[in-house]
Amino acid sequence: MPSLSVARNANAAFTPTYVPVMVVTGATAGIGQAMAEAFARHQHGRVHIILIGRNRQAAEATIASLPKSEDSTYEFFQCDLTLMKNIHAMTKDLLTRLPKINFLVHCAGYADLKGRIDTEEGIDMKLAARYYQKFALTYDLLPLVRKAKELGEAASVIDPFGAGMPSSFIDMELGDLGLKKSYSAWRALFFSGTYNDLMMAEFARREPEIAFVYTSVGAVYTSILTTSNPILWVLFLPLRPLFWLLMTSAPVCAEYMLFAMLDADKGFHRRDQRGNDIGMKNFPQVENAQRLLWEHSVVETRVQVEE
Repeated sequence: MPSLSVARNANAAFTPTYVPVMVVTGATAGIGQAMAEAFARHQHGRVHIILIGRNRQAAEATIASLPKSEDSTYEFFQCDLTLMKNIHAMTKDLLTRLPKINFLVHCAGYADLKGRIDTEEGIDMKLAARYYQKFALTYDLLPLVRKAKELGEAASVIDPFGAGMPSSFIDMELGDLGLKKSYSAWRALFFSGTYNDLMMAEFARREPEIAFVYTSVGAVYTSILTTSNPILWVLFLPLRPLFWLLMTSAPVCAEYMLFAMLDADKGFHRRDQRGNDIGMKNFPQVENAQRLLWEHSVVETRVQVEE
């Protein structure tokens, strides 16, 4: 298991001759913001980072704090990722402007225990934020990730979420992908992890020259724990000192996630919260699940299918 200092040193040792391009969702807070900040710091500002999130003020503050160099480019895209139409509009713009993407980082998330709330597109909001937006973004932006690989550069997609999460006890109903028949907040949480696992494995199967890294983040103290629900904020307030002792901070988690991303070669990789390879531990073993989820996701996210 790499120590934090080993992970940081490895991250700092990544010194490409080219200017790497990183696209980060959930980049205005938490792990996404911390990963963008750490990567920019390790690259001494010699990087092009596209921050995607909802909070423009937070993004502008983050950009102002990032190290600058003559090769620095920092941009912000304000986007509600729970709507697939927003994603497709944004990726259409990125595809016309960016020459490549070296690192696509999925850190956007959503936390509450409410019942099903559908978006205007008929997708549960929690599943949209935790899974479907990642599928749509990855699918749409793959041409730019492929371009990085064709140039002989690093080309990775990382999804910090729930790798290794027990899924064998889940009765994965392939006839109810999207949980439109049988829904609960807990099922949405556990199925999100399963869906992400299957998604990353299938992308890796279809794109064997690109690294697809699915990780666990463990227990991380971020604002999503409290700001997503005022009741949670009240409950967590007196427990914050305890959380600081028991949970990992976003900057520490970010270093391990960067380590997992930079350490991975082509293919499918599954890592724990400290960047250790966990192999196929608790990978969902349901016949045809990978293929059926892919077909369902293509329809649900309304991606433009390649001929």
